Amino acid sequence: MAVKTAADAPAYTPEQLQSVRGTLMSPRRLKTEVLAGLVVALALIPEAIAFSIIAGVDPRLGLFASFTMAVTIAFVGGRPAMISAATGAVALVIAPLVKSHGVDYLIAAVILAGIFQIILGVSGVAKLMRFIPRSVMVGFVNALAILIFMSQVPELINVPWLVYPLVGLALVIVFGLPKLTNAVPAPLVAIVALTLLTVFAAIAVPTVGDKGDLPESLPSLFMPNVPFTLETLQVLFPFALAMAFVGLLESLMTAKLVDDVTDTRSHKSREAWGQGVANIVTGFTGGMGGCAMIGQTMINVKASGARTRISTFLAGVFLLILVVALGDLVSVIPMAALVAVMIFVSWATFDWHSIHPRTLKMMPKSETIVMAATVTVTVATHNLAIGVGVGVLVAMDLFARRVAHFVTVKRTVKVLNGQETAIYVVDGELFFASSNDLYTQFDYALDPEHVIIDMHASHLWDASTIAVLDAITEKYHHHGKNVKIIGLNEASLQMRERLAGKLSGH
Repeated sequence: MAVKTAADAPAYTPEQLQSVRGTLMSPRRLKTEVLAGLVVALALIPEAIAFSIIAGVDPRLGLFASFTMAVTIAFVGGRPAMISAATGAVALVIAPLVKSHGVDYLIAAVILAGIFQIILGVSGVAKLMRFIPRSVMVGFVNALAILIFMSQVPELINVPWLVYPLVGLALVIVFGLPKLTNAVPAPLVAIVALTLLTVFAAIAVPTVGDKGDLPESLPSLFMPNVPFTLETLQVLFPFALAMAFVGLLESLMTAKLVDDVTDTRSHKSREAWGQGVANIVTGFTGGMGGCAMIGQTMINVKASGARTRISTFLAGVFLLILVVALGDLVSVIPMAALVAVMIFVSWATFDWHSIHPRTLKMMPKSETIVMAATVTVTVATHNLAIGVGVGVLVAMDLFARRVAHFVTVKRTVKVLNGQETAIYVVDGELFFASSNDLYTQFDYALDPEHVIIDMHASHLWDASTIAVLDAITEKYHHHGKNVKIIGLNEASLQMRERLAGKLSGH
C-alpha cells in the first residue's frame, strides 16, 4: 500500500522510502533525514552522559560509544533508521565490572560481547524472536515508554521553578506544531526555541553542560590493558555474555517495533551480527558499548519521519561535531527542552489502545496478564531482558494450562470379532501438560478384556506422553486385559517405538 509522508508530497511504498539512493535524489526526503539526524544527535548527548554516570565511567566513553555505534550500525545493521548508541540497559549490566576492575576490563568486555553477538547472529538466534508473543511485545513497548518517562522525572525535581513553564512551552511545540506543519521536526523547533529564549532572556536553568564535560578530541584506537589469561576471561565472560544478550534483545525488539511503525521488514540476523561489529568497533575506540535505543529511534522514525540509514549515520556524525566542535553551543541547551522531547517520545511510544477499556474487555485475560507481567517486571527491575523473559515464561505457562484442557477422550463399547471391546478415541495435542490427566481417563477395572486406544486424532510431542502411555498399558496388563494403541501418525509412532518401555528404571 502506498503511503504519503510528511517529508514528501508524492506517494511512495514503504520499501521505496528506505532507499538511500532514492532519498539522496529527493531534496525533501533528504532534508527530513538530515533534520532527523540532528534532532537525534541533540537528544543523544544528555542520554549518553547520563548512562556514562550510571556505568561509572567518564562521559566521553558514553559519547564516543554513541558516535561509533550509530555510524557503524548505519552500514552493517539490518534495520534502516534505527538508532544504536550507549544505553541504560548496557550501563546497568557493566557498572559492577567497572567498579570492581576498572575501565580497561570494561572495554575488554565490550569487545568480547561484540564477538558473542556476531556468533549469536550468525547462528540464527534472531529467529527466536518469533517465539515472543504479541502480548509480551506490547508489554515491552509500554514498559519502555514508562521507563523513558521515569528517566526524565529527576530532571524535574529540585530545579528552578522556571523549568516547569519551559517544559510546558516545549510540550506545546512538540505536540502542537505537527498539526500546523511537518516541514521541520517539532522536537528540533522546541530545542532551538527554548535555547534562544533562555540565552537571550538570561534564564538560569539546568543545561546540557551541567551534565558533564564534553570531549575536546576525536576518539582514537584504544587497546585495553588487561592480561590475556584464563582468569581474565572468567572475570569478563559473565558480563560480556549478559551485555550481548541484553543488547540483542533490546535491539531486535526495537527493530520489530520499527517494522510495525514503518510497515516494512528488516533483516534481524544481520542486525544481530551488526550490533556485534558495532560493539567491537566501539570497544577499540574506547567506548562503553551499547545497543539499539527505543527513545531515540522513536524520535527518528515517529517524531521526525526518518526512514533510511542516512539519518542513523548523520546522528552519529552530528553528535561528534556537536560535542567536539560546537561543545560550547551545545552546553547551553536547556535540559527542559530535551525533557519535553523525551516526554513526547514516551507518549508516542506507549500503546494506548492496549489499555483502552474496550480492548481490555475484548482481549483474553491471559493476554492481559502477560502484558501486565512484562510491564511490571521491566519497570521494577529496569531490565528489559528480565521483563521480557518473565513475560515469555508467563505466556508459556498460561498457554500450557490452556492447551492442557483441549484433550478429550471418548469411550464406546462395541463387539469386534465376537469380542466385547472398549474403544477410546483420544483427540488433541499430547505433551507434558496435557498428557498428565490422560492416565485418569480410562476405566481400568470396569473395561472388558479387550481395549483399543485410537490415537488418529492426536499427536505425541514429548517423552512425558510416551511415559503416560506406558503407564496406561501397564495398568491394563495389571488388570489382566489386552490393550492395543492404534492410529498413531508416523512421527508419533517413531517416537513411541524408540522410547516405549525405556523411560522407567524398573
